[in-house]
Formats: sequence, structure tokens, C-alpha cells
Amino acid sequence: MARTPRPVPARVRILAAILAVACVGLAIVGSVTFLVQREQALNSVNERLERQVESLKEVAGGDAPDASDGAPEATVDLNENEFQSIDDYLFAVVGRLVPARNEAAVALIDGQPRWRPSTLSGFRIDGNQELIDRAIEVSAGGETKSGTVVTDDGSLRYIAVPVTMEGDPRQGLYIRAVDLGAELQPVTLAMTTYVIAALAVLAAIGVVGWFVTGRLLSPIRHLRETADAISITDLSPRLNAQGNDDIADLSRTVNSMLDRLEGSVDGQRQLLDDVRHELKTPITIVRGHLELMDPRDSLDVASAREIGIAELDRLARLVEDIDLLATAEADSYALAEVDLTALTARVGELVAVIPGHTWTVEASAGGLTTGDQDRLLQAWLQLADNAAKYTPVGSPIEIGSAHDAAGSRLWVRDHGPGIPADARSRIFRRFDRAHVKRAVGGSGLGLAIVDAIAKGHGGHCVVTDTPGGGATFTIHLPPTEAELPAPVRAGDVVLQREAAG
Repeated sequence: MARTPRPVPARVRILAAILAVACVGLAIVGSVTFLVQREQALNSVNERLERQVESLKEVAGGDAPDASDGAPEATVDLNENEFQSIDDYLFAVVGRLVPARNEAAVALIDGQPRWRPSTLSGFRIDGNQELIDRAIEVSAGGETKSGTVVTDDGSLRYIAVPVTMEGDPRQGLYIRAVDLGAELQPVTLAMTTYVIAALAVLAAIGVVGWFVTGRLLSPIRHLRETADAISITDLSPRLNAQGNDDIADLSRTVNSMLDRLEGSVDGQRQLLDDVRHELKTPITIVRGHLELMDPRDSLDVASAREIGIAELDRLARLVEDIDLLATAEADSYALAEVDLTALTARVGELVAVIPGHTWTVEASAGGLTTGDQDRLLQAWLQLADNAAKYTPVGSPIEIGSAHDAAGSRLWVRDHGPGIPADARSRIFRRFDRAHVKRAVGGSGLGLAIVDAIAKGHGGHCVVTDTPGGGATFTIHLPPTEAELPAPVRAGDVVLQREAAG
């Protein structure tokens, strides 16, 4: 079985990308700088060689050409000067035009070296036959030529200037050469220094980038470690969300997700515990009666059957209530505008048929709220049914609604024994009742369903004392955002003013 290659860590990929970009940038800058400096050095060498023609004409006694005259003439003509021969002229040229550093010169007569400078400032080329042969070849047409030749002495940039004199059949040739390797040495040294500095910069970027990427990716590493530490039995680990960057926002989002997940798991565990507890009683009752039942006694059999069916009906109601609670907590609400007046009237019609109490619609709000009308109706009726069960028969019960800037309120007011203050925080929990000794039918999930529906609408349900005794349950809904008027454009204002005028 082939092993899956280990993925390259994100820290390494990011650092590699940074180094690659930096390397490309440094290479481009270095290359452009080297080419520009090299071109400038070559242009300087070419200008120095081209000025040799002017210098040769000055030695011959002619006027040096002005800058506006363009390029110098192709050859040096010695027909009108004080020199008696080409040999005399070339001797004077070699003696006067002393080569600078990294330069060399030689004078040829009929292709043979005749004169060379005696100074030590330059180098010798009179023995460089390869350079001499190339210069003779390119200047055979009688024109001044320049070029580059690679010899055993290195790369040489040269200029070959033919020299002629009427009456002298010999052919003179003045060669001036520049050692390109020596001239380009400062540029090469500068580039070598640049390469070393660039490598040092890349190394510094690598070291600094390694620690910086480590710091930047530490929240993600912590996120991975936290995710690995989370299990179904322990959902408590959280991320340290500090700062205002994207990673901090991601940490806060993950923490919020973990909070919701932990709350959901805790709710499921609590529900399972409560259901298990609630199922024990009817199962124990049914089993006990079946074990004690005398099969030969028809009355005993009928009694056990009746008790079993009643307990099974209670189990069926429990399952239905659990399903209602799960649906209410699923946040599947079809939100729309709800007319409070119509909703209040509808609840008044439905509760009027609940026996044993006098029902009164005490207040009806005018206005609209945002919510799921069916769910709000379900929660309100659940409060009314709860009040009817826990208040004495014949006592009045009032319902009503209110609407203002603070939001909407749907309430049910009874005149029973009321809810003790210490029980108000737990009556909305599953299977919990304020009066545990009272034999009232139901699963104990009614108020939990009401609370879930209220929270699903962004509100909450509270219980307060009724003046004179009793309890008032109120569903508080958040205010509906008022629709702002559309802005009036300047042109509309002008039109309105003109219309008014």
C-alpha cells in the first residue's frame, strides 16, 4: 500500500513564496544594474578609442574636428605636414599618445610592428599576433575600423587607423586597444558584492520570515490543536481571540460555533436525561400492574388494561410535546408581518371554548410585529392552557397584547396561587413545574416550548405577579425596525417648490 506523502506545511510554503518573490526581485534589479553599468563602461571605452582618430590628426598637424563636424575621417592623410615619411609620423604618434592604464598601442608598417610605447602605464600588444592579424584584416579597405577580439591576453577592444602618404608606398596602421576585462573589473566587483549582499538579504529574510510566519500562523496551529482536543465528552476548549485581524475574527467565529455546539449537545443530553426520567414512571406503573394482575379475574384484567392505555396515552403526548419542542428550537420560522389586533382576536376566540374559566380580552394592541404567526399563536395558546390547568376552576383569566417603541407584548393573566419567586427561573426548563405536588396532567414541556418560540423570535418570556394574587406570563418580542422615509433629492425639492408656487 502506497504511503500518502506528508503535505508541505503552510509555514514552509509561505516562506518559500516570500523568498521566491524576493529572489526574483533582487535578480531583476541586479541584472538591470549590471547591464546598465556594463553598457556605460563599454560606451566609455568606445569613446576613448574613437578619440584616437582626432588625436592622430592633431599630431599630423591638422585641425581637430568640432563636435558639430560629426564622426572623424576614416583615415589619416599625411600629404601636407612636416613629416617626411610614414615611419617618422608613426614614431611621433607613438611617442606623444601615451597609453593610459589598461590601454596599449602599436604602429605597423606593411603589417609588421614598427613602434610601440616605451612607457609602463599600459600593456604590450606588439606580440599579440591574433589582434594584429584581425586589425589588418578589417582595415584592408583603407577605412578606420573598431571591434573586439578574444585572445590569450583576454578580451581586447581595439581601433585600427590606416595611415597613408603620397610618395610613400608603405602602408601604415595605428592600433589602439583596451583591456575590456580590466575596464569591466569594477563592474564585476560591484556585481559580486551585490550578489553577496543579496544572498545575505535572502538569508535574513528567511530567518525573519520563519519567525514572523510562525507568529502569524500560531493562531491557526492553536485552532488545529483545539479542534483535536475537542471531543463529544469535552466541548469546553476555546481559542484565545485577541486583536482585530482576520485570524482573530476567525477565532471568535469558531468560539461562537463551539458555544452553540456545546449548548446543543448539552440540551440534547438534558433532554435525553429528562426523557429517560419521565419514561421510567409510566413503564414502572404498567409493569407493576401487569405483574400484580390476576389473569383469572376479569375485573382485575380490565383495570390493568385501563391503566396501561392511560399510561400509553401519556407517553404519546410526551412524544408529541418533545417533537414540538424540537421543532420550536430548530429556528425554522417563516417570519412576516403579523397584525397584533387580528392575532389577539383569534386567540380570544380559541380560548373562549376552554371550560372552567371566564376568559376576557382585556387589551388589544394596534400595529404590526415581525414573526411567525402560527408559532406565536401556538405559544400564546400554550400559556392560556397552562393558566387554565394551574388555577382554580371558575377563576377569571385575562389575555391581552400591547405594542410600543420598546416592542410587542403578549400576555396571559390568571388569579391562581401564583409562582414563587425562587421557582420563576426554572419553570421554563423541560419537565419542571412550580407545584410538584399538584396532580396536573401534561408532560412538563409546555413552558419550555413557549420559551423556545420566544427566543426564536429574538425575545423572551417572563412571569410576574398579578395584582391581588396570581401569575402573569408575558411574551416580549423585540421592536420592529421602523422603515425610514426615502431621501428627497434636490431636484424633487425644486419641483415641489415650483408646484407649490
